[in-house]
Amino acid sequence: MGWDRATPFIIDLQVGAEDIDGLGHANNAVYVTWLERCAWRHSQRLGLDLVEYRRLDRAMAVVRHEIDYLAAAYEGDELQLATWIVDWDQRLKMTRHFQLKRPSDNTTLLRAQTTFVCIELSTGKPKRMPAEFIEGYGPALQVPS
Repeated sequence: MGWDRATPFIIDLQVGAEDIDGLGHANNAVYVTWLERCAWRHSQRLGLDLVEYRRLDRAMAVVRHEIDYLAAAYEGDELQLATWIVDWDQRLKMTRHFQLKRPSDNTTLLRAQTTFVCIELSTGKPKRMPAEFIEGYGPALQVPS
């Protein structure tokens, strides 16, 4: 498929009528929703779901999205969105990369980078990652080749 990095975590998406804006293509805000969905599913796969976040009183909260919209998606398009954890300090910050592709023509529609900070849910303040985050997210970190 030609992903930007090895061993992506991938979700399948289909562009629905509700995703289309007045210009006839998927609205840019929908892409942000897809990024969140992909990151959550990856976290869940790694054993860090909302139940675990609440138990630990910690969460990874978005502090920055950087998105390059490269091509439009249209109603009915079947897409694949990949993510990789590419950087983290094992204390507060983690960075994910994303790539959205349309397999039918192998077009990359979007590349994005999201920075997360670990917060304490009860206060909303930045707080060091618990050991469970290190153990869960650590194996998914993409080591530069």
